[in-house]
Amino acid sequence: MPWLTAGALLALFMWSARETEFSPAKFRNIANSIEFVRRSLPPRWDIVPHTMAAAVTTIHIALMGTGLALVAALPVSILAASNTAPSRSVYHVVRACLSLLRAVPEIVFALVLVPAIGLGPFPGVMALFLHNFGVLGKLIAELVEGANPGPQQAVASTGASPSLVILFGIVPDIVPEVLSQAFYRLEVNVRQTIVLGFIGAGGIGHELFLSFRVFQYSEVIIQVAAIVLLVVLVDHVSAFVRRRVI
Repeated sequence: MPWLTAGALLALFMWSARETEFSPAKFRNIANSIEFVRRSLPPRWDIVPHTMAAAVTTIHIALMGTGLALVAALPVSILAASNTAPSRSVYHVVRACLSLLRAVPEIVFALVLVPAIGLGPFPGVMALFLHNFGVLGKLIAELVEGANPGPQQAVASTGASPSLVILFGIVPDIVPEVLSQAFYRLEVNVRQTIVLGFIGAGGIGHELFLSFRVFQYSEVIIQVAAIVLLVVLVDHVSAFVRRRVI
């Protein structure tokens, strides 16, 4: 049986390689990449302030999308947890809605929202909010279901109402993990915001797209460097905060 499984996986891998036209021989055009680097030098240092402003906008979009999703997901997750939902029907309906939002990628939401709202950061915020609402709602609901029953029983033994049991018996137990998940989603959303910028959702991704379209490679190299620094900075800050929280 292990050999059969390994053979099936190998066959699947080979099929995928054929369908994606994977071939090391295609790297023979590496000279094009070298030409791109040559044309990007010297960098346009004068656009650094504008690029940094766009990078800050990217962080703002990610923060707003993640923060709004967290605030909205916290109460909804109570309805999506089997041990706190008021009824099985509410549980299944809320879970289905969260699954639907989670299944639609951010870029699809942005493709719908940009024509409706217009270019700029706001459709990017809403695209991140809708997708992450579904993601965080499910994650927090699972944390609620897996919360330590001891504090809940202690609060319930005082005659407290179910809402107070949730507030004082469940919430304090899951807060560290909720914050950890939220900061992880922020990391992901910073990267995703760069992609959303390519379809007009603002931030440094939009500036990079515009520079590529007009072949301003000396600007592109500055923007790519700023993106690398931004992602590394956010990853380190997020990891530091998560370590402190949990």
